[in-house]
Amino acid sequence: MELMTDQRFRKTIKYLRALIFFGLAGLALATIVYFSLIGYAKLQGPPPLAVPQSSLFFSNDGTVIGESHSGQKRYWVALKDISPHLINATISIEDRTFFTHNGFDYKRIAGAALADVKAMSKVQGASTITQQYARNLFLEHDKTWSRKATEALYTLRLEMNYSKDEILEGYLNTIYYGHGAYGVQAASIYYFGKDAKNLSLAEASMLAGIPKGPSIYSPFSSMEKAKQRQQTILNTMKANGYITELAMQKASIEKLDLVGEHQHNRIGTAPYFQDAVQNALRNSLNFDDRTISLGGLRIYTTLDLEQQEVAEESISKMIADDSEIQAGMVAMDPKNGYVNALVGGRDYEESPFNRAVQAVRQPGSTMKPILYYAALENGFTPSTTMKSQLTTFLFDDGRSKYTPHNFNNKYAEDDITMAQALALSDNVYAVKTHLFLGEDTLIETAKRFGIKTEMEKVPSLALGTSGVRVIEMANAYSILANGGKKVEPVLITKVENHKGEVIYEYESEKKEILKPELASVMTHMLTGIFDKKLNGYASVTGSTLIKKMTRPYAAKSGTTETDSWMVGYTPQLVSAVWTGYDKGKPIELTVEKSYAKNIWMDFMEKALDNEPVKKFKAAKGTVAVYVDPANGNLASDNCPVKRETLFAAGTEPTEYCTDHLEHEEHKEEKPEMKKGKKPWYKRWFGL
Repeated sequence: MELMTDQRFRKTIKYLRALIFFGLAGLALATIVYFSLIGYAKLQGPPPLAVPQSSLFFSNDGTVIGESHSGQKRYWVALKDISPHLINATISIEDRTFFTHNGFDYKRIAGAALADVKAMSKVQGASTITQQYARNLFLEHDKTWSRKATEALYTLRLEMNYSKDEILEGYLNTIYYGHGAYGVQAASIYYFGKDAKNLSLAEASMLAGIPKGPSIYSPFSSMEKAKQRQQTILNTMKANGYITELAMQKASIEKLDLVGEHQHNRIGTAPYFQDAVQNALRNSLNFDDRTISLGGLRIYTTLDLEQQEVAEESISKMIADDSEIQAGMVAMDPKNGYVNALVGGRDYEESPFNRAVQAVRQPGSTMKPILYYAALENGFTPSTTMKSQLTTFLFDDGRSKYTPHNFNNKYAEDDITMAQALALSDNVYAVKTHLFLGEDTLIETAKRFGIKTEMEKVPSLALGTSGVRVIEMANAYSILANGGKKVEPVLITKVENHKGEVIYEYESEKKEILKPELASVMTHMLTGIFDKKLNGYASVTGSTLIKKMTRPYAAKSGTTETDSWMVGYTPQLVSAVWTGYDKGKPIELTVEKSYAKNIWMDFMEKALDNEPVKKFKAAKGTVAVYVDPANGNLASDNCPVKRETLFAAGTEPTEYCTDHLEHEEHKEEKPEMKKGKKPWYKRWFGL
């Protein structure tokens, strides 16, 4: 008996030794694996936290005008901008030891492991908030052991490199709440129509219950189950000391106002403008499409919501509903080039083609101010005269001919000044000037004015036969409006990443590219299209708009067979309007030919309604004198018609007009001698 007992004892000791050995070996191996994992995680460093988020577009007053996404609504908010009720509710139901563990809740893991062993499959989860965040960032949501192992590594990396607040903020901004809403901000807006920071205890406790099963616990799926889940969360919050019994009872019976609608669901405000902004992000700022769509960018634009609304209304009101005429329009601040409003067509959903920035159309006579500015730089003045008569020009070494025609084939058959030629839109004067300067001059000057579209070197270029974009013409006239300083169309003032860090900010370049005194002279000449003193009320090209004006404007209209334009400005605002058919069909109806002018005037008057009336200030180096508009000479006190005209100092006329003296002499002659030839402008307009 004693021998048997001794043998059993030795066997037991041997078994215990083996058990201790293998236990110690296992512990050592586990320790080695653990520290190896820790070392590897440390070596790997902090994992990137880039998460797909919606990019938002803002107007110049901070209003959200649209967003870019791929069906997932994601808006990142800082932890301080999340309701404390939602933070506490989430921690209570998801991970009550979150602030004390190192990424893993070992008690929960052990309990879940026993349940899995009994079921012989992965049936119960024990994931902490950190583990769930790792999964949301980097992994698929399948229940496999390999995924759990990889998740553990990411969890360690998160815990080793980020604070608890950073992890909690990331988790709350990435968790899925159903109905396409990722993160607390998108969910708060969708379910309750408010920011995450404004959620009540009742709202927060219901929202915190949804991620467990969005298709089950969403109040839009089952209000009964959503309320049951809410009550469970309120109970845990009370048990964990976050709320009192009274607060729990009040929250459980509080009636919730559910919304069920995402922010910015419809096509955004100013869709053509937003398209132009996205093109600028790609082509000018070199952002890729994925970053624009899902990079969580905050894009701050120059859009003025009031001016945009006025622009859209003016186009809608002025063009007949049954007309197929299209429109493009750009409004800019001439001081900095900011695009305040942009319309690329009459109906974005019907046609997203952006006629304000994509269409290349003939600008007609709106090109003449650029030509005449070049002329001013080459010795011309507003009083420079040339004869207006039907003229055939030879070019290409005499091998080609070109005969420009005036509107209605009316010609002065006499000398006219540059100021008159601009106000009356005389085409013969323009072509003569163009050829006198040399055809390269206008092309090079147009480039200085910011026109990038390639231009043809032909005599008719003076009449705007080479296509340009609406936004280019708005930019060109902005340079005149600001006195000759370089500006370019600006759509984006600032871009922030999802962390709120500024990654792009527009910086203006202050550079003088025109002579200020000549830009001022040009502006003054452009006021002439509204001045009845320039040879009759019916003569100037802006005559139909004069009665609608409440402030001084400088502008030029342009007409081709297929295009109608109006471009002009005040010191505060520039706008360019084009109307025409997309396929280049001739504009035949008189009313359709007037659309551009009427849209332009309606927009300018309404857009500036609350702005002070500002006159154009004469630049330093200019002088203003009164001239007879018919011949450009100095007007004496007895001249029957005189107009104050601006000149670069030293280029003003020195001779006085004597036409009125001849007129006085004719009065004393015999009646038969009074039948002299009528002045050209009376013959031209049948006066």
